[in-house]
Amino acid sequence: MERGLTGRYETISTVGGEKCRAFIPDSLPPHPPIKFDPDLQELYERALLAVGGLSNLSTLLSDTDLFIYNYVRKEALLSSQIEGTQSSLDELLLYESSQAPGVPLDDVQELINYIRALTHGIKRIREDQFPLSLRLIREIHGELLARGRGSEKEPGEFRRSQTWIGGDRPGNAIFVPPPHEKVIELMGDLENFLHNQPQKTPALLKAAISHAQFETIHPFLDGNGRVGRLLISIILFDEGIILEPILYLSLYFKSHRQQYYDLLQAVRTKGDWEEWLRFFLAGVKETSELAVNTARRLTLMFEQDREKIKGMGKATNSALRIHHELQKRPIVTIPYVVQSTGLSKPTVSSMMRRLVNLGVVREIKRGARKRAFSYSRYIQILSEGTEPIT
Repeated sequence: MERGLTGRYETISTVGGEKCRAFIPDSLPPHPPIKFDPDLQELYERALLAVGGLSNLSTLLSDTDLFIYNYVRKEALLSSQIEGTQSSLDELLLYESSQAPGVPLDDVQELINYIRALTHGIKRIREDQFPLSLRLIREIHGELLARGRGSEKEPGEFRRSQTWIGGDRPGNAIFVPPPHEKVIELMGDLENFLHNQPQKTPALLKAAISHAQFETIHPFLDGNGRVGRLLISIILFDEGIILEPILYLSLYFKSHRQQYYDLLQAVRTKGDWEEWLRFFLAGVKETSELAVNTARRLTLMFEQDREKIKGMGKATNSALRIHHELQKRPIVTIPYVVQSTGLSKPTVSSMMRRLVNLGVVREIKRGARKRAFSYSRYIQILSEGTEPIT
């Protein structure tokens, strides 16, 4: 169904005969209402079923928190890669375990900021019982841009000037979001929609529609893409659709990024919400199934490695303690393992040598003070899809 423009264009400047027109979206929900044909209804139900499978991860994993800890880091990497970050999961994990020199600090700082922003949003909802609101969205943005690149671009504040996407000026941009004077009003309308006003919207549809509207409003000077992707997970968590922050669409958006951009524009210019929902729901289904499959593969690998370690005789208990720590931090240094396990340095050094010989870990740095060990097969599985965008 084509509705035509889902908003209006407003000329905001004319320089040298070149007009610049900003797009101002209509309020939500979409009008006329989204039409659910049988295929779209079936896709919605399949996506909902796939999300339900994420709730069963605790039956696959002995410690769900360890999986979430590293899955969040993968999401931070993927979401930041879409914005141009070239860091790797290895670099982030190595930096976190030892603050290793030589790691590109600007890129890693962006990843750490992303993790802090997500953690802050989830904590505010779960522990503080704080509502999903414009204030919380600004707080998340403030954490995202608190340090490093972008920290000079008004963290935690809606923009007070015009921005644009693509091109070197608004007049030749691919897309020009609403004038900054309209941002508060438009975001207020989005907040109402999040709070089921004027009508209740199912959670998956709410996340899909809100993400598209947020990206159209583009309320911040920087970080809109990352906040918009975070918003998907936070909406689903807030609505109780997911119990942990484990559903992320960044890999799907990264793999289909041109289609993603085209469909967002089609929503604005043609009102094609149905096609956007097909894309979004297919991503939810694919991403949910991928997370469950990854958990199964990791569970099998962990069990195989535990069986290897059980053959170490008297050293088994110490080695298993280290193996458990490696499931949380796949890259570790000897001082870190000593601190986290309470084992002595000679014991840890001996155990790491034996784990290397067993093929469970590998040493990735040399030198008395620069030794680090990688649970490389774990990282290999987690890193799938995180190759830098070329």
